[in-house]
Amino acid sequence: MSTLQPGDGPVLPKGLTTREAELARATYGDNTIYHGKRMRPIIAFIKKFNSPLLLLLIGAAVISFFLGQRVNAVIILFMVLLSAVLDYYNSHKSEQVAEKLIAQVASNAKVIRDGNKVELPFAQLVPGDVIELSAGDVIPADATVLTADDFFVNQSALTGESFPVEKQQVLKAPAKVGVSLLLSDETAVFMGTSVVTGYATALVMQTGAGAEFGKIAEKLSQNEEETSFEKGLKDFSIFIMRLTFVMVLIVFLVNTYTHKNTVLDSFIFAVAIAVGLTPELLPVIMSVALSHGSLIMAKKKVIVKNLAAVQNFGGMNLLCTDKTGTLTEDRIELVKCVDTGGVESQEVMLYAYLSSIFHTARKSPLDTAIQAHGKMDSHEYKKIDEVPFDFERRRDSIVVEHGGKRLIITKGAPESILAISTQFSGAKGTGAMTPAHAKEARAEYDALSGDGFRVLAVAMKEIGKDDRIKFNKEEEEGMTFLGFAAFLDPPKESARTALGDLAKLSIGLKIITGDSEVLTMRICRDLGIEVVGMLTGDMLDKLSDSQLTKKIDNITVFARVSPEQKERIVSVLRKAGNVVGYMGDGINDAPVLKAADVGISVNNAVDVAKETADIILMTKDLHVLKDGVVEGRKTFQNTLKYIKMGFSSNFGNMFSMMGASAILPFLPMLPAQILFNNFLYDLSQTTLPSDNTDQEATLTPIKWRMKEFSKYIIVFGIVSSLFDFLTFFLLMKILDIHLGATNSNLQAASFQTGWFIESIATQILVIFIIRTKRVPFWKSLPSKYVVGSAIGVVTFAWILPFTPLGPLLLSFASVSSSVLFVMAVIVIAYLFVAEIAKSLFYKY
Repeated sequence: MSTLQPGDGPVLPKGLTTREAELARATYGDNTIYHGKRMRPIIAFIKKFNSPLLLLLIGAAVISFFLGQRVNAVIILFMVLLSAVLDYYNSHKSEQVAEKLIAQVASNAKVIRDGNKVELPFAQLVPGDVIELSAGDVIPADATVLTADDFFVNQSALTGESFPVEKQQVLKAPAKVGVSLLLSDETAVFMGTSVVTGYATALVMQTGAGAEFGKIAEKLSQNEEETSFEKGLKDFSIFIMRLTFVMVLIVFLVNTYTHKNTVLDSFIFAVAIAVGLTPELLPVIMSVALSHGSLIMAKKKVIVKNLAAVQNFGGMNLLCTDKTGTLTEDRIELVKCVDTGGVESQEVMLYAYLSSIFHTARKSPLDTAIQAHGKMDSHEYKKIDEVPFDFERRRDSIVVEHGGKRLIITKGAPESILAISTQFSGAKGTGAMTPAHAKEARAEYDALSGDGFRVLAVAMKEIGKDDRIKFNKEEEEGMTFLGFAAFLDPPKESARTALGDLAKLSIGLKIITGDSEVLTMRICRDLGIEVVGMLTGDMLDKLSDSQLTKKIDNITVFARVSPEQKERIVSVLRKAGNVVGYMGDGINDAPVLKAADVGISVNNAVDVAKETADIILMTKDLHVLKDGVVEGRKTFQNTLKYIKMGFSSNFGNMFSMMGASAILPFLPMLPAQILFNNFLYDLSQTTLPSDNTDQEATLTPIKWRMKEFSKYIIVFGIVSSLFDFLTFFLLMKILDIHLGATNSNLQAASFQTGWFIESIATQILVIFIIRTKRVPFWKSLPSKYVVGSAIGVVTFAWILPFTPLGPLLLSFASVSSSVLFVMAVIVIAYLFVAEIAKSLFYKY
């Protein structure tokens, strides 16, 4: 289809005819990177209610409504609705991210059609088109460079490379268009990257979804996988549903079998227990905890875009990051100037500086770095002329006058400068460039390159008295080789201590970068990062997922990797059971930011990366990241406190309810009393998000541990039930003494009231025991809000039976002071034994 044919030598571009372009467009489609399939909003929203926890809570709300607990039902349904809305919002965000990506490349391109140069929208480009590119242009498609002049491209957003990449022209025209190009190809340019300097013509090879940029957009439009926290919450919800079903079934069958109640009364009692077991305020606690945590994190320059990510932040045990800007300063810096023997040279520095300031053609980032290194005295030098850079020579020159003499100063690629040098000058003196001296210079160049430096060579020549004002590249011969200028994106000073802080939080580090392994290893060495192993993208492609899984724990650095490979690495790490955070700021990072459990970007990142990320750091500093992780762990811990309380109290009481329903001649607590008990208990826990957290609780990643929850049921459930049965025994004894067996209704009401006040006190006050592994109050102080809500709700619950509302609304009976005293003793004894049980639980 293209008029270009394969052949040796430079390719003369002719482009496509309009007819050829129309045929190609029919074959390849428009050059757009995302074809969004809009969800039907109502259907998409309804699908968000398929969570086991939400279904369980909806059932609990319906039951509560028909049992007269309408306020409780409304609260539950409101939180279910809020959870579904947030989930729908996060899904809808995927479409918005892809649309943002389109905006990155929406523009016009200079195209050769029918032999004429025209401007066309990017969408109309097709494989086979010949395009013209110059400084400042966004590259509209993946293409092969046909001709190039001083052509440098910034492709860091796609590959993560620190330096602009010089692109070379292809020596042979491609045999066919429509094939994918390699990111490492020096003759290939890619959609979404930008031209820094120079001019080029290029043959379009891939457009739309076939381009590297398009592949990224396609991945962003897909639904996100469940994160570690979401999987844990789902498993927990299923566990609760199964346990609730079994317990409710047993209670129902026991009550029906013993004929103490009608089938309907037994059913109502059983479902009331089901509501009591259900952690209906878990969404409330989670939402409040996440909001509270996000506000604190915002004060520490960590912005939370996706509230659920706070929990994943707390569970993160691996941080994957690029090096540029995170471990380095994200700027090119002149580090040193040396002669051929590696000795620091002010002469090299001076001539590199003069070349840079008098160079008026397109300035490279290396020129900027030279000038930023420090101003030197140049007022005695007068510029006469310059010979600009070109691709074939790979160098540039200036002619200056100084002290009545004229000098030509040349800098460029070391191989190019060595090729035109016949003399050398340095700390060892001046002389002819013998093979031995040339070998020494090349050895120094190799050493600098091997150490991760980007290297320029500098040479000069005195051209004597010359009145000319125009000079050309033929003057670049017989030069005196001076030495090298070495550049680096320097390591960030704060990174070393920050990495140490992350290690103390038990967070491992893996560096995943598109940059070279040499430069990456240099940065690791400078920062004291222990590199256990290293893999390049080429090596990675040779490994299956199972082989990579076996190796991945012993790999610290992944270098020269593509966006697809980054995503694969993170996926393998997650499948191995890690909670993975990924930190990135480029277009190439967007898919892997989405694939990670928690995507972390920075405020100056490209829009697509910020839109995809869950968390944005206002400062690209790992110290800020550390603060966010600590706050995330505090938030996660406070959420788990509520869940642990449910296991340590609710289930114990429900076990007791099952036993009591089998041995007592009446219901141990009325359905309305059970629901009200549960409501007060949950109300007292709404302040948990503000609770203080012990320092040691933030030192390790936090995960859902179903085995630990099961052990909680066994240990604390047994302790709670033992004291409940003690309560039953003592209550019956006291009531038999004071009431006798004749007034069965008053006896039942008094028993239910006594157990209610004991139950609510033990359920709520045990928070002070289980909220910390330390000795409560003495070595771990709860927040004043937790203390206030707990004491306030317990006080209200103990006073309520003695008010007119108690008997009227909940069928309570006033109990004697002896009952209150015994209940108080039981509560104190229970808390004391619970503290012993907690110590043994964490010890064994």
